Amino acid sequence: MSGGAVAAVDLGATSGRVILGYVGHNELQLTDVARFPNRPVRTIDGLHWSVLELYRDVVEGLAAAVRQEPQVASIGIDSWAVDYGLLRDGRLLGAPYAYRDERNLAAVEVVHGIVPPEELYRLNGLQHLSFNTLFQLTADRTAGMLELADSHLLLPDLLGYWLTGRSVAERTNASTTGLLGVETGEWNFALAERLGLPQRLFRPLVNAGTEVGALVPSAVRGIGETRAVVTTVGSHDTASAVVAVPSTDPDVAYISCGTWSLVGVELERPVLTEESRLAGFTNEGGVDGRVRYLHNVMGLWLLSESIRDWERTGETISLPALLAQAASARADVPVFDADDEAFLAPGDMPARIAAWFTERGIEPPASRPELVRSILQSLADAYARAIENASRLSGKPVNAIHLVGGGSLNELLCQLTADAAGLPVLAGPVEATAIGNVLVQARAQGFVSGDLEALRAIAMRAFPPKRFDPRAS
Repeated sequence: MSGGAVAAVDLGATSGRVILGYVGHNELQLTDVARFPNRPVRTIDGLHWSVLELYRDVVEGLAAAVRQEPQVASIGIDSWAVDYGLLRDGRLLGAPYAYRDERNLAAVEVVHGIVPPEELYRLNGLQHLSFNTLFQLTADRTAGMLELADSHLLLPDLLGYWLTGRSVAERTNASTTGLLGVETGEWNFALAERLGLPQRLFRPLVNAGTEVGALVPSAVRGIGETRAVVTTVGSHDTASAVVAVPSTDPDVAYISCGTWSLVGVELERPVLTEESRLAGFTNEGGVDGRVRYLHNVMGLWLLSESIRDWERTGETISLPALLAQAASARADVPVFDADDEAFLAPGDMPARIAAWFTERGIEPPASRPELVRSILQSLADAYARAIENASRLSGKPVNAIHLVGGGSLNELLCQLTADAAGLPVLAGPVEATAIGNVLVQARAQGFVSGDLEALRAIAMRAFPPKRFDPRAS
């Protein structure tokens, strides 16, 4: 079995990247090709993604990848979940809304007035989040937008459509919409009908590892001549990240830590109890039909938004220096609820955190280093609670925590998490999402074979994690 090269497009809510992966038997190498910012834009009607700009950056990144490796065999795209574009006759009907837009709140009441939260959880298995796709589509229906549309595509599927001319819905990301049957893995058209969402909006479902097609001429014009085909991966970025957890031990928890932190365990079957719903756990689709049983925590958004606020005055913030100061700050800083939706919207994060404390009669952190320490300790405490609950509610034992993604570089966060959970934290790889993306493509191309554990063994050999043991309290 010979190896080969694939290109991973990995899009986050603040930045995107194109990475070349070379995969063969016992070999996995990544090369950064392009990185670019991804910033939402607020207009008179709300918060939107600049998806055309994002597509341009993706095409330019892929062009650089093809120049560097003309024999690239496949292209795979992953991104954050829930957001989508509405189309008619293949044309995009306006800039997609960003999930942090406030329009979704009213739609929650509309949906729950039709389908009570308890029933909704039994049908879709999702943690209640006001920005889940079914709430966003309900907001569009209320605004009359669905009368114009004949389809909707989640963002990785939208970019894949622009590259190939074929529109499909990849299952791991479709599972985050709230409109996929948690037991069947198929579109729940009966639920959609109850919510007034036309069946014509939904594209055919495909699994990760499906060849979508070759590039259309407009894509070739931007990328260059290539034999590469577009292949679906775990197009929800967390689904790809979980593929790359560097462990073949089934009794581990994972934290995919970036703008959001997704904390949970991998299961064969969903957990749909009322206790699970009330604890805020979601059952999302994983690659190869696995279940990602997890809880969404606000994540490093809390820190990045704080830094963005401090830099608005023209000051430049050094994150390594700030983290070093936070490590030296007093350990008994006050902590807050990192899951509170008060922190969902952009802007004024330090002020909102201070207000959270003040409203509860708690003295806020007195300095920036103390605030950063408070953010990281609050996240670590939230992670520990989520892992304890995931193990208890699913019955799955947990003997270690794998923390992957950008947060694995934050050694203070890793150590605080180990301390809070009383379990070893194994940090890395940083580019877990891109690695999972690459591995699924490589398997589809025949460069490697085997189940998820076989793919994880490749990741473990190539990117051994760093261990943080819990300190005595």
